[in-house]
Amino acid sequence: MTSDDRRSLDEVAAEFTDRRTPFARATVVRAQPPTSARAGDQALVTPDGQMFGFVGGQCAIESVRQTAVDSIADGEGVLLRVLPDGADAYPETSGALVAVNPCLSGGALEIFIQPVVPTPIIHVIGDKPIALAVVDQARLLGFEVRRADPDEAGGHDVSEPDAVMASIVATHGGDEAGAIRAALESGVPFVGLVASRTRGAAILDAMDLSAPERKRVHTPVGIDIGARTPPEIALSVMAQVVAAIRQGGIAVTHGTAAGADADAAGADAEGPRREVDPICGMTVVVTDDTVQCTDESGPHWFCCTGCRDTFVARSAGGLQAAR
Repeated sequence: MTSDDRRSLDEVAAEFTDRRTPFARATVVRAQPPTSARAGDQALVTPDGQMFGFVGGQCAIESVRQTAVDSIADGEGVLLRVLPDGADAYPETSGALVAVNPCLSGGALEIFIQPVVPTPIIHVIGDKPIALAVVDQARLLGFEVRRADPDEAGGHDVSEPDAVMASIVATHGGDEAGAIRAALESGVPFVGLVASRTRGAAILDAMDLSAPERKRVHTPVGIDIGARTPPEIALSVMAQVVAAIRQGGIAVTHGTAAGADADAAGADAEGPRREVDPICGMTVVVTDDTVQCTDESGPHWFCCTGCRDTFVARSAGGLQAAR
């Protein structure tokens, strides 16, 4: 576990918030002796599994770590019950996730894990009534909004592109192709152009877009609700953005946006690496602080130093592997 005694958890959380770094706050709400944790103990966990604070012994930490990582990815809070193997504590399990840890020495814990994910950003380009109405509608829905004036220098630039969920081009003329290209090159997964069907198609046909890029551009943007006024058009635009989020067109992972079919998958999209402790069988999230040893068969990761020492002794012929 990573900790920093010089800073309080509130200071660490404030730093994460300022940097738009997603995290989960884990709070012990019930503890049964002889566990070392007490009600009210807290820890913060980042998407890569780094932990700050204290919520119990090493085996409890690993259960909290991987549950928190999943909670951040899902964006949903979790009540985690950490029980020793064979224990009959806290039997009521409705609505809770139960983790049974073979290496837990005793006692049971209930820990509430709440993800804190930065608000996604909607990037709006334009200063006409429809653009301003989209700004108002997006804010009403709880998005953070960045509006750019296309006539200003750098008006097409997408600030904090990793956090931008959608870029809406509502300039009604001007360099719309340049604004679309800037959004695509910044990796924005949903790009919407406010235009008629005929004009929008003509603009895209002249841009020589690849098939994946063309799939990310929506024009005329908005769900057809017969909208006529700027507020109605803004409602239809944001309805399509929300539908893309809720129905899988935009994947939001760790507080950043990415196209659901984006090429940049890799480890970040799948989450941090997980390995199985060869002694106790617990799944551990691999971080720089995870207990590890390497032998002729390669690297191995463990929930605690006790399991590692058992593995080393077993490899030397002193102990049998846990069954």
